Amino acid sequence: MPCICALQKAGRCGARRPSLTERRPRLLRPSMDIHPLIRHAPDPDHPGWWTWDLPEDGRFHAVVGKLVVRADGLGRATCRMFPEERHCNLGGIVHGGAILTFIDMAMFAGGALAGASVARGVTLDCSTRFLSPARPGAPLDAEVELLRETGRLVFLQGKVVQGEELVAAFTGALCKAST
Repeated sequence: MPCICALQKAGRCGARRPSLTERRPRLLRPSMDIHPLIRHAPDPDHPGWWTWDLPEDGRFHAVVGKLVVRADGLGRATCRMFPEERHCNLGGIVHGGAILTFIDMAMFAGGALAGASVARGVTLDCSTRFLSPARPGAPLDAEVELLRETGRLVFLQGKVVQGEELVAAFTGALCKAST
């Protein structure tokens, strides 16, 4: 157990401070804070994964297509999209804008599964570095890690992978909507 002495509070104690995942109790799915229009249930086509179905109402989120999610332990989650030809640029690789849209959605879905309260909010910041091309026909996974949550902000980082290939790395901040 880490030290909680006055020196640690002043930042001069050598004892290890507990990480976010050690301080935050694991949230169970029934208490997870998600938007009421999102259908979240076990996905019969992908065992171990859960749906993250948004309404098909003509809004921009539909561009990503099918999205599934899974919790990967305390403070971590993975979101998966299935890129198709419609997600590609003229060079035949997945368009950077499609990957950015996926990352943005993964920060909310993955953030929620990682334990953050992000049912309603907006993206405040997203920094992405593209590292290699993504191809259609193979799933893209966004591995999301919750770094910190305050009363108004959520800080996340992650990477997008396709198989063993690292496609992109990202960091981002979400601002919770005022209630």
